[in-house]
Amino acid sequence: MSERRRNGGSALRRRVFQRDAGARGGAFTLIELLVVIAIIAVLMAVLMPTLNRAREQGRRAVCLNHVKTLTVGWTMYIDENDDRLVNGEAYWGPTAVPSAPVPTSGPHRGERYWVGNDCASSYATGEQRPLNTQMEAIRAGALFPYCKSEKVYRCPTGIRGEMRTYSTGYGMNGCFDAAGTYNGNQGVRVGKTVLMVKRRSEIVSPAPAYRLVFLDEGRITPDSYAIQYLSPQWWDPPFVRHADGTNVAFADGHSDYWKYSGKETIEVGKQVNPPHNYAPKTEDGLADVRKMQEAIWGRVGY
Repeated sequence: MSERRRNGGSALRRRVFQRDAGARGGAFTLIELLVVIAIIAVLMAVLMPTLNRAREQGRRAVCLNHVKTLTVGWTMYIDENDDRLVNGEAYWGPTAVPSAPVPTSGPHRGERYWVGNDCASSYATGEQRPLNTQMEAIRAGALFPYCKSEKVYRCPTGIRGEMRTYSTGYGMNGCFDAAGTYNGNQGVRVGKTVLMVKRRSEIVSPAPAYRLVFLDEGRITPDSYAIQYLSPQWWDPPFVRHADGTNVAFADGHSDYWKYSGKETIEVGKQVNPPHNYAPKTEDGLADVRKMQEAIWGRVGY
């Protein structure tokens, strides 16, 4: 074999080797792909909780602004109605057309409901009225002229199809079946404290900054938010809406994020169908219920 042919064959083999090496260098092996996927999974596991917390903090901030806006409207209503509080009950008419009539008898005689009949008959198990019906019921309420935006009545964490997540506290002209006796147009009094407030001038002991007006209850009812007065016990379930707490607003106009301290309070409140009349068993749980009782009633009756 000639020298020229030997050199040509060697050159051809070198070109083939270089081409194959280049092809191998431009692609990933299966092991390399698995390593990359594993790294991405680890990064996602680290970053997702942070992203979820950031998103939740944004929703919480929006909700906090909503309850504050509702309280501003609540105050404007008082200013234009001779110091009288808006009727804190929602109208109960699960099959009627959307409306918020004016009661002709009882403790709310002459006081239009703050929102209309947006609750379905089986609201406790998650049944909902049609979206348009709920929005019309909200617009019919006595507070809507002062808060003319349906979305203000709803927290961003609300479940699908739920147009209102906020309720009034029982003590702010809510349902008059608390301890004490209803007396005409006056609130229910225990000493210097007016448990069931009808006028802003009655919110003196304790001061307005300590009396709760609105709260993010979540699965709302046609009633205001209730809690026991004579015993350390919930009536409506504790509401856990944002992380381990929820948002509330007070009669002086300020709003706040309310975080529970009791593990049992949080566990009960996060159940799909939390129990009513729950009696706490731990020290932190008892502190949570007392805190809520004092915010609703201004004091406790035990």
